[in-house]
Amino acid sequence: MKIHVINPNTTQSMTASIASTARSAARSGTEIVASNPSDGPASIQGDLDIAACMPGLLIEANRYPDADAIIIACFDDPGLDVLRTMRDVPVIGIGEAAYHAASLISAKFSVVTTLTRSVPGLEANIARYGLSARCASVRASNIPVLELEDPNSGADIEIARQIGQAINEDHADSIILGCAGMTELKTRMEEQFGLPVIDGIVCAVAFAEALVAAKLSTSKAGPYAGTSSD
Repeated sequence: MKIHVINPNTTQSMTASIASTARSAARSGTEIVASNPSDGPASIQGDLDIAACMPGLLIEANRYPDADAIIIACFDDPGLDVLRTMRDVPVIGIGEAAYHAASLISAKFSVVTTLTRSVPGLEANIARYGLSARCASVRASNIPVLELEDPNSGADIEIARQIGQAINEDHADSIILGCAGMTELKTRMEEQFGLPVIDGIVCAVAFAEALVAAKLSTSKAGPYAGTSSD
């Protein structure tokens, strides 16, 4: 099967990191193709960036028409409903995938994300997915997305501090890394804290593979039926 992983921002180095994680998680025989728009925000941090990324995201959604599934590799899950309307294949957002995975393996999860302005959107998504009762907290590290790629930024130290507080103060028993740019921290944080640390890219690949293997596609009987001209 072929899975198209879309990074909705324009930072190619982040796309490469996302693709590497996706390929490491994929089963033998699964082809991962990854892309990002040529125009749009360099990172997605709040509502304005979400709106700005949409034109490029919609173009990328049709780049590989033979893809068996699509993954939106941004934790805000931008354009999730729109892409499900555009395409018949399963479309998975890494935020939604991470939340559902956490709810299957823990009683309470906390999310550690980037900037404070991203928190309300993530909380709204968790509520929309019906998982607010399982969420202990959404914490901001106040590390901009692009600083996650800088080994000298100290991002890992602040993210670890927020994880520790989520465990000790919010009583979370699993942690979700709330940004695609945090993917390389999963193993280190899991070893440091001794509980599940969930990466949305890995979860989205697993869910996409499972849906394709089960021969399930996006329903067109309801809101994902398409436009009135279809």
